[in-house]
Amino acid sequence: KRKAKIQRKHITIFFSDIVGFSSLSEELEAEVLSNVLSSYLAEMSNVVAQFNGTIDKFIGDAIMVTFGDDSAISLGVKQDATACVSMAIAMGKRMRELQHTWAEMGIKKPLQIRMGINTGYCTVGTFGTSKHLDHTALGVHVNLASRLESAGQAEEILISHETWSLVKDTVLCKDRGHIKAKGFTHPV
Repeated sequence: KRKAKIQRKHITIFFSDIVGFSSLSEELEAEVLSNVLSSYLAEMSNVVAQFNGTIDKFIGDAIMVTFGDDSAISLGVKQDATACVSMAIAMGKRMRELQHTWAEMGIKKPLQIRMGINTGYCTVGTFGTSKHLDHTALGVHVNLASRLESAGQAEEILISHETWSLVKDTVLCKDRGHIKAKGFTHPV
């Protein structure tokens, strides 16, 4: 039996999902939906790889990516955060290109994603049971990245103050003000 290695790591966490995917799944035939989702996940995976992110998991149309979890490819907290934000920008650009392809397949409403990014100390390791183990990141900072994604508008990338403080010299950002995030006592 192998002993699971669990660590605290300062990482950047990314979440995205397709806006209105649930309603789309009711409108499209299962095969078309499956093709769209497969091509979307493949395209986004390619973008993740270009920026050396680690895909943590897919949850339907949602994607969770970490930067800094894999010590072999981490460039340090600041560079990892910058790579994550750059990846998100590239994903948005790729989505706009894919909209034309999907329009030709008969998908009238353009598919749009929203994204959330946060940086902080997380518990990283392998969790689960002897029958099903997953390597993942857990903690309040993972939850905040997920909440930021949920609070975003279509084609918007919401980043936390922690991430902004690391990328502000290289990425032009606009202050969105405070948002009330589920599970957080104070606005973020």
